[in-house]
Amino acid sequence: MLTSDLILGLEVDRPLRIGIGRSHESAKSEYSAIASARFGKISVYNDPEKLCEDLRDGIIDAAVRGDMSSNEVMASLKELFGINSLQRAAVMEPQHGGVFLLAPVGIDEGRTVEEKVEIAINASRLMVSLGGIGRVGVMSGGRESDRGRDRNVDISIDEALETCARLHDIGIDAEHVQITIESAIKDHDVILAPDGIIGNVIFRTLHFLGGAKALGAPVLNLDKVFIDTSRAKEDYTDSIALAYRLARKAIR
Repeated sequence: MLTSDLILGLEVDRPLRIGIGRSHESAKSEYSAIASARFGKISVYNDPEKLCEDLRDGIIDAAVRGDMSSNEVMASLKELFGINSLQRAAVMEPQHGGVFLLAPVGIDEGRTVEEKVEIAINASRLMVSLGGIGRVGVMSGGRESDRGRDRNVDISIDEALETCARLHDIGIDAEHVQITIESAIKDHDVILAPDGIIGNVIFRTLHFLGGAKALGAPVLNLDKVFIDTSRAKEDYTDSIALAYRLARKAIR
């Protein structure tokens, strides 16, 4: 079973430069930077645009959002990297369970089959790079036996089946797991929610109510390492460690 300890318990064989964002009302990012000094130079940023610029220009090797405003950071990322939309996958570890990736988790992500397929491909590859199997469980809004009860549920089932078919065509192991996430996480380590709104609700329920660990949400469609985080998180040391692991692997 892949655990957060296995992902984060790596030796630091080369110090890196990592930036973390800070809001004006909190010192959580500063405390996390100090506690993560073993990974290299951890710089705290107050300006979202400067954080993203330094990541783009190679002044830092990886970035962590910290508790900066999501809207400001994500807008800067899209503008400076020239992309229209972002894809994020949250690295989750439920109590008494192994690590899995949950995507999409941005409320404006995963709205079409094309977006779902692209997110699933990138999330599966990321999971394999972390030591997982990359098997994708594609969720829908109900069981297949629920067809006919609600038009939106029917559409979500059709889209889930089409997403699975497209993933199979390119060699990605994917299964329609319907609405049963509780069963899906037993043998899938990538869970694809019907859309980013539902994915965000699942994330918040698991993390804030269910006590699941949330290491951060890497942005999948950047050529740099950027870890999105929740402002409600009290400690970002695990997110910095995740950023180090992904950046160290990319540099190799």
